[in-house]
Amino acid sequence: MRTGTRSLARDYEIQVIINADDFGRSPAVNAAVKRAHREGILTSASLMVTGDAAQEAIAIAREMPSLAVGLHVVVASGRAALPPKEIPHIVKPDGRFPDDPVRQGLLYAFSRTARRELARELSAQFERFAATGLALSHVDGHQHLHMHPVVFNLLIPLAEQYGAKGLRLPRDDLWLALGYDRRQAGAKILWAIALNTLCRWGRGRLSRRRLVVTHRVYGAMQTGHMTEDYVARVLQRIEVPTAELYFHPTLGTEVEALGPNPNDLATLLSPTIRSIIRERHLRLTTYARLADSPTSHTIPAQ
Repeated sequence: MRTGTRSLARDYEIQVIINADDFGRSPAVNAAVKRAHREGILTSASLMVTGDAAQEAIAIAREMPSLAVGLHVVVASGRAALPPKEIPHIVKPDGRFPDDPVRQGLLYAFSRTARRELARELSAQFERFAATGLALSHVDGHQHLHMHPVVFNLLIPLAEQYGAKGLRLPRDDLWLALGYDRRQAGAKILWAIALNTLCRWGRGRLSRRRLVVTHRVYGAMQTGHMTEDYVARVLQRIEVPTAELYFHPTLGTEVEALGPNPNDLATLLSPTIRSIIRERHLRLTTYARLADSPTSHTIPAQ
C-alpha cells in the first residue's frame, strides 16, 4: 500500500531528520559531523560511545547543543564497553566484537550465555551515554543490528529507561533506490526484504511504547554512498509525513564500502540539497522534536 500521494503531501508539513552515524568513530568523522551541522543540513548524530574518538565527539556535542545526539549501539564490528573478561563469549581478547555480523547474530540467537553477556553490554553502553550528560535523542545500531530480535527486545526497555525519544526502524524505499541505481539489485532486494520484515515485527513490539519512529528511513539501500543526486531524488519525491536520512560523513580521504565516505559530507553541505529543502518547504527536525510534537508519527500499517 502506498503511504501517500503528491496531493496528500500538501495537507501536512513533511518533517525530515538528517542524521550522521558513527559519531565518535574517528577525529575525521567527528570533524565532518561538526561541519555538517554548522554549515550544512545535519540535525542529529548517533554516538558510538566506545569509538576511538568518543570523548572528542562528546566535547563537540556539548559545544553544539542544537545538535541532537543519539546512541549508536555496537554489538558487532566495533569495541565493547565492558572489559573482555566480563563478556568473553561475545568479544575477542582485544575487547572488540567480531567483524562478521551474521555470525554474531546467530550467536545471540542460539547461545544463552551470549545473550546474558549481551544484556550486560547493552546496559553498559546506555550507562556510558548517560554519563555524558547529553540528552538521549534516539537509538539506532551499527550495521542495523539493533533490529536483531534478541538485541531489540533487550534494547527497548533500556531506551525507555534512559529517556530516548525515538528509535530508527530502517524501512527504506527499495523501488526508489533501484530506480536510481540497479547495481547489486539482488542484494538490495534481499536486504530490503529482511529489513522490512524486521520493521513490521518491530513496529508490533512498539505498539504500546512511547518511542517515536518515522514513516521512512533512507540510507540502507545506499549506505556509504548518499550522493547528491540520490538524496536530491529522495527529497524531491518524499511524500510521507516524517522521514530520516542517515549518512556516514568524514573529512578524511578514506572510502569504505559502507562508509565513512567524504562524498556523504559533500552532500550534507550541498547548496543544491539545501535549495530543494527550501523549495519543497521541508522542515528539518530531530526525533526529540517529533516526540514533543502534538502529532508525532509512527510507521503506518501496510
